Amino acid sequence: AEIATHLAASTGGRFLLGLGVSHERLIGEEYVTPLAKMRSYLDELDAAGHPPEQRCLAALRPKMLELSAARSLGTHSYFVPPEHTAAAREELGEGPLIMPEQTVLIESDPVEARAVARKFCKLYLGLPNYTNNLRDLGYTDDDIGNSGSDRLIVAIVAWGDPDTIATRVRAHHDAGADHVCIQSIGPMATADVWRELAPALLG
Repeated sequence: AEIATHLAASTGGRFLLGLGVSHERLIGEEYVTPLAKMRSYLDELDAAGHPPEQRCLAALRPKMLELSAARSLGTHSYFVPPEHTAAAREELGEGPLIMPEQTVLIESDPVEARAVARKFCKLYLGLPNYTNNLRDLGYTDDDIGNSGSDRLIVAIVAWGDPDTIATRVRAHHDAGADHVCIQSIGPMATADVWRELAPALLG
């Protein structure tokens, strides 16, 4: 709480604390039910004087989304397609911020793009928090298994030229996102990716 408050003050309010509960497979025996753990941690932050409007939650499913709206500025959802953004907006209504992450890859060769995207997705497709959320959105075990179906991979990773990627980012905005956080994968330096994408995203 002290560090987050200091960072917010020293950056003129540009710092936003993001909180997520991780995954049982990564934590092991000390893992606590995600919703209970997040509530208790928010209680601690409240007691330390950290204001809810200076934090957001990594929320995927309805109960955590509800908590993000009640006790933070909103949600920063990860590894989600635009249909999750639409469901989150329907769940939360107007007001709470929705700030999904969108993974991008500047690569127009379909074979190479799918190979890079599958390598990126492999970890997340082994974590139940993400796969259960994908099943809620209508993706099947066939989509999730075997490193991800083409349908799932293209839904999670926006690949192609800058205009194609910008179309996916706009799809999140059209679905109700207030802000889209872009994560670049692939061999190109992240700063170069941003330079290439900027005209398409901001034009």
